[in-house]
Amino acid sequence: MDLNLKNKVVIVTGGSKGIGLGITEALLAESAIPVIISRNKSSVEAVINKIHSEGKEAHYAIAELTDPEQCKKAVEATIKKYGRIDGVVNNAGVNDSVSLENGSYEDFMESLKRNLVHYYLIAHHALPELKKSKGSIVNIGSKTSFTGQGGTSGYAAANGGRNALTREWAVELLPYGIRVNALIVAECYTPLYDKWIKTFDNPDEKLESITKHIPLENRMTTAEEIANTVVFLLSDKSSHTTGELIFVDGGYTHLDRAL
Repeated sequence: MDLNLKNKVVIVTGGSKGIGLGITEALLAESAIPVIISRNKSSVEAVINKIHSEGKEAHYAIAELTDPEQCKKAVEATIKKYGRIDGVVNNAGVNDSVSLENGSYEDFMESLKRNLVHYYLIAHHALPELKKSKGSIVNIGSKTSFTGQGGTSGYAAANGGRNALTREWAVELLPYGIRVNALIVAECYTPLYDKWIKTFDNPDEKLESITKHIPLENRMTTAEEIANTVVFLLSDKSSHTTGELIFVDGGYTHLDRAL
C-alpha cells in the first residue's frame, strides 16, 4: 500500500536504535524523510551514513532530550534543513526502574524528564510547522501505564502522561486538522530489552516465561510490526483516526494470558 508519505519530513526521537530504528526504516520504505533526534552521535551517524549509501534521504540532530534548549534547537535544525515538518514520532525513553520504595524526589523528576517532558517539548516546537502541513503526531507508550510493573514509578507515571497528552492534544489540535495517536508497546525485543534480560541468572528461562504469556503466537512483537502501524497512523490512510491508544502487542495487555 502506498501511504502517500513520499518526501514527508518526520521527526523520530531515538530513531537510531530499537523501535525507533524500526520506525526510521519503515518511513524510508515509504519514501518519507526521517529526521532522527538522538544524543548518541556515533549511533545516529552510522545509521545516517548507511541510509545515504543506499541513495535515500534522511537527516539527524544531536540533542540531549532532557535539556529544553537542545530540544528546541533540534526542531529548528529540522526546519532549517527542510523548511517543513509533516510528522512527529515521540519515541525516546527508558524504563529506568525509579521505584516508590527506593527512588528519591530527584530520581522521579529525572525519570519524567527522560520519558515525558521532551514529548511535550518536541511537539510544542514542531507545532507551527505541523499546523501548516496538517501533520500527525504519534506518541510511543508502554503497557506499564495500564498494567503496572512494579519498581518503575517514574516510567509508569511518564507513560500515563503520554496517554493523557495524546488525548489532550487530539482535542486541542482538532481546529488545525492535526491528528494525534499513541501506540502502546508491551513486549518488544530491542537492544535495551536484551540488556535487561541478560541481568537474570538464566536469561533464556526468563524470556520463555514472558513469551509464553503473549497470547498471539507466544512471541515478542517485532520492531517492524510496531513501525508498520506507526507509519499508517502518520499517513492520510488513517485520516479519521485521532485520540486513539492503539495496542500492538499480540494481545498481551488485554487478552486472557491463560490462553
